[in-house]
Amino acid sequence: MSLPGAVTKKYTYTDYLTWSDEERWEIIDGEAYNMTPAPTVAHQKIVGNLYYVLRRALDGKHCFPGVSPLDVVLSEHDVVQPDIVIVCDRGKIGTRAIEGAPDVVIEVLSPSTSRKDRREKRRLYERAGVYEYLLIDPDGTYVERFILGKDGTYGTGEVLGPEDTLSLHAVEDIPIVLKEIFAAF
Repeated sequence: MSLPGAVTKKYTYTDYLTWSDEERWEIIDGEAYNMTPAPTVAHQKIVGNLYYVLRRALDGKHCFPGVSPLDVVLSEHDVVQPDIVIVCDRGKIGTRAIEGAPDVVIEVLSPSTSRKDRREKRRLYERAGVYEYLLIDPDGTYVERFILGKDGTYGTGEVLGPEDTLSLHAVEDIPIVLKEIFAAF
């Protein structure tokens, strides 16, 4: 799909559903974002390692771990494909997409998406009510975690390194040994 340079239209989920499956897009506040180029090998390694840990830990429990590409529809003008989500409210799991805020959203930073993940997506997830937002930096080998406060904002993030064990706030009893997530293949 090719979008015009001077876009004044506010895109919707209805528009999104008509776009080609050959390209990956996200919509934030009605603005379309192309998700190319494809993620790096390091990015995918981290996504795979983390998803493997979460899938094993959540097996047989009420929460669903999802991995991209998976649409998350937060509003008619906000459709994203986070790297990993955890959804504990089964009513939010539709046939095509997650419909509403996941409990946890995890984004692995890429040079082409880092700014968007830190700014636009952080504001979007905060506004949508995502309780726990994790940014993982493959180059710096650290995780930055944001927890939604009672005031509806994330505030200052907590930074964890490869020597730390991450315990999710939204889902109990899942210790994530970060050196395993950052491990070389």
